[in-house]
Amino acid sequence: MADGYIGYGVKMGEGWLLVANMLELIHTGANNIICAEPFGCLPNHIVGRGAIRKILDKNPEANIVVIDYDPSQSQINQENRIKLMLSNAKLNAYL
Repeated sequence: MADGYIGYGVKMGEGWLLVANMLELIHTGANNIICAEPFGCLPNHIVGRGAIRKILDKNPEANIVVIDYDPSQSQINQENRIKLMLSNAKLNAYL
């Protein structure tokens, strides 16, 4: 599923698997995705966030948010990002 989104030779973080998992969710009808990244994993930031723009361009119905779960991120920030994603999901449900 990641073909055309990211190269299979990408070995950083989750590599192409993270992108393929998000695309599988979208293709099965789960358009609202929370990508939870533990401990501010820099390789996943590069691979996952880098591919999200391409995923959204090709799948405009997708609603993806990346949440960092590490000590440097406040819980309020995490919760607010999830609430914003949920409000976008509600808005898209009415369109």
